Amino acid sequence: MTAMDSSFDDPDYDYAASIAGRAMRSMVEQRIAPTPANFAVWFQYFAGSHDDLRNAIDLLIDHNRPFDARTNQDLFETYVAPQASAAAVDTSERLQALMGAAKEFLATAIADNHSQMQVISQVADQGRAGVDPKLLVAQLMNELARAATRATRLEAGFAEKTRELDVIRDSLSRSEQRARTDMLTGLANRRALDEFLRKAQTTAEWGEPLSVLMLDIDYFKAFNDNFGHGVGDQVLRLMAKVLREKVREQDLPARYGGEELIAVLPDADLGTCAELAERIRRAIAECTITRRSTGEILPNISVSIGVAQYRTGEAITDLIERCDRALYLAKSGGRNRVVTEVELERAGPAL
Repeated sequence: MTAMDSSFDDPDYDYAASIAGRAMRSMVEQRIAPTPANFAVWFQYFAGSHDDLRNAIDLLIDHNRPFDARTNQDLFETYVAPQASAAAVDTSERLQALMGAAKEFLATAIADNHSQMQVISQVADQGRAGVDPKLLVAQLMNELARAATRATRLEAGFAEKTRELDVIRDSLSRSEQRARTDMLTGLANRRALDEFLRKAQTTAEWGEPLSVLMLDIDYFKAFNDNFGHGVGDQVLRLMAKVLREKVREQDLPARYGGEELIAVLPDADLGTCAELAERIRRAIAECTITRRSTGEILPNISVSIGVAQYRTGEAITDLIERCDRALYLAKSGGRNRVVTEVELERAGPAL
């Protein structure tokens, strides 16, 4: 366990490193050449972000199919390569088309405006020349009718393009959300965590309490070794679900790295945060974990949780480091427990 680094240029480093290690080990086991394309395939496989890719590889493994050069290329081209640029290219092309249509609509509107002004000017000249007023009224009525028809078409066109623009905006919003979300757990990632903490710190400097809890799954390495990383991923998702359900709406649950999860609680003091941490600990201890492939009931999982409260004027890294040390004390004190910074202070400077 380490304190939060002040830079998040490389979000979720620990998690990405663990996924990369698993990918490389599997590539070695399957005798797959460690090319960038092949690595991208297996990284996404273990990240669990692409169900179709996972199903395809699992099917190949179940049928003892070799991962030869052709198979590897097909996996990359089918499941990985299209994702790399398709969304960006599609968005760019659609925006270009919309801008072109908008220019065309504006040009048409300007041309229609000039045409209407010319007709009105001609009718005015005819009126001064003594032309029958009935004819002038008829000309004006005809022009107004044509103008109304053109305006209706333009309005319909603008409405259609506006809907398309809304679709693009929603797509970009979803992309931004994905960039702020941990692939495995669905919780906020380190980038989103950093942003949330900065805003929460600003509010806390005005006197409102701010607390953080950090939890770590007990004996998770042994659990992975005994039951496999796939089951381990299932456990992590379960922990994330419990955390998400227990925190308040204004709180931020996030993945800190590896099997460590974190929750930031604005407007919550140490006692409130500790009570929530205890509810989370009990809920996780009561969870029943079933292996999906066999229905086997697996041993219960427990978590250790550290809790700390922000101190006015300190760096956020100090808050996280103190919470991390409280978590370490919970681990060294027997696990499956909640420890606050108060107990940390009693334990002395060694921790």
